[in-house]
Amino acid sequence: MVKDLARKIFKEIKKFDTIVIARHIGPDPDAIASQIALRDAIKKTFPMKKVLAVGMGVAKFKKYGLLDKSDFTEISDALLILVDVPNMERVDGIEGLNYKKIIKIDHHPSSDKFAQIDLVDETASSTCEIISELIFNTKLVLDKDIASNLFLGIASDSDRFRIKCTTLKTFEIVANLIKKTNLDFVPLYEILYERPLNEIKFHAYLSEELKASENGFAYVKISSDIIKKYKVDTATASNMVNDFNYIKDIYVWSFITYDEKNGLYKVNIRSRGPVINEIASKYNGGGHKFASGVRTTKEEDIDNLLKDLDEECHKYKENLNEEK
Repeated sequence: MVKDLARKIFKEIKKFDTIVIARHIGPDPDAIASQIALRDAIKKTFPMKKVLAVGMGVAKFKKYGLLDKSDFTEISDALLILVDVPNMERVDGIEGLNYKKIIKIDHHPSSDKFAQIDLVDETASSTCEIISELIFNTKLVLDKDIASNLFLGIASDSDRFRIKCTTLKTFEIVANLIKKTNLDFVPLYEILYERPLNEIKFHAYLSEELKASENGFAYVKISSDIIKKYKVDTATASNMVNDFNYIKDIYVWSFITYDEKNGLYKVNIRSRGPVINEIASKYNGGGHKFASGVRTTKEEDIDNLLKDLDEECHKYKENLNEEK
């Protein structure tokens, strides 16, 4: 399936003079890395094409490469490629774009149908894993810089190959990236995990404030004052949520950050067993079975979401006890 879809996508890329690549709002390393890697692969294959990676920039991701200015006044009939985003509502940076066709490349469960070509693999560790397959199965250029971004996205979204989405294919793809480009991947972990001292102190705050229920649900609410105190941004907590895996007797955990500027609660949810994406979808969120998120302006949504997650942990714990 991937080979056939990869060839279809490559044919569409060949047809269009202008290609815009977008991803979800509030990007993580996989979103940024897949977007920039695909842009660079297309540009190096077809130097005469105009290829833009758009969306709001994030300072901590500058080492992945710079995004392009999204002035669409002179663009018409573009090919729009969406990566790492399941629905149009979460796409960042395409306001005012005149596009003719949409291609979606993603590993999230599909929530609606809006693309003419869907290369979606829910079993993949990351969108970067799928982009790697796209490159391997077409004539798109792969060099060391592109491979570096693809490795970063895969390593990040798989939490260094530790979570359930990691498969034999994931390791085969990473091995191919290393082999084809002679990639020295060890130094890349510094890009992913080096943090300033204020973020280390913020991490300690999260550990100290983590509240856990007897059902195995844990959460932290992070106010705008705390964000200011530790001199971090609202995305910092979401980049730390995977660090709280493997806490004994905790099945689901969540970080709730309040973005005062936009009046928005940003919720990151992770699970070691209970399915959480169906609960997240009740509050206009979504994601994977064990890694989901919610964005809402309503504080009552947060209270209800936390209750639902705690109840899901209660059911999960009861089932575990019955199986013993």
